[in-house]
Amino acid sequence: AMRVKRIVADVHAPDPVAAKRFYQDVLGLDVLMDQGWTVTYGSRQQMSVQISFMSEGGSGAPTPDMSIEVDD
Repeated sequence: AMRVKRIVADVHAPDPVAAKRFYQDVLGLDVLMDQGWTVTYGSRQQMSVQISFMSEGGSGAPTPDMSIEVDD
């Protein structure tokens, strides 16, 4: 059986490096790969991986592009 090693959400961004302000500076993620045209942020810590398919964001709200759970 095939074993999934990684799932990555790809988000179109005219300036991939600009994501650093949020994903590295705010969330504290590491730069796992940087090729200029693509920058991948993540964590080397083991964590659960989930993917949600949504028809709405709840209570009629628009579907979010991403959900992030934090400890507080």
